[in-house]
Amino acid sequence: METRVREAGLRPTRQRLSLASLLFAKGDRHLTAEELHEEAQGANVAVSLATVYNTLHQFTEAGMLRILAVEGARTYFDTNTSDHHHFFYEGDNTVQDIASGPVSVVNVPEPPEGMEIANIDIVIRLRPKRPA
Repeated sequence: METRVREAGLRPTRQRLSLASLLFAKGDRHLTAEELHEEAQGANVAVSLATVYNTLHQFTEAGMLRILAVEGARTYFDTNTSDHHHFFYEGDNTVQDIASGPVSVVNVPEPPEGMEIANIDIVIRLRPKRPA
């Protein structure tokens, strides 16, 4: 994990390494800062919620994570930084990657002068079918 943090241009502090281990040890996943903080506490990693937020944003700026804003007050951090889209399950507030497939976006407007499109996030919200 230390090499991965260093290669991202970050100093491998104890807290960064501990949080990186929790984040990346379980493969591709989506989680909030609060969820990671809870995991850290469960693993006896002494870190404040503010440190978790700061570290997640540092990892994002370094290209190790991707931010996925699904709801106004809830931000998920995605360990899969490739271009892909998501299902969001309303009710249990979970996020799942959409397997690569025939998703296309048409008529994308030109960005304003001096700007470029970083990525396009498609989030498909799901809920149980309602009785007919």
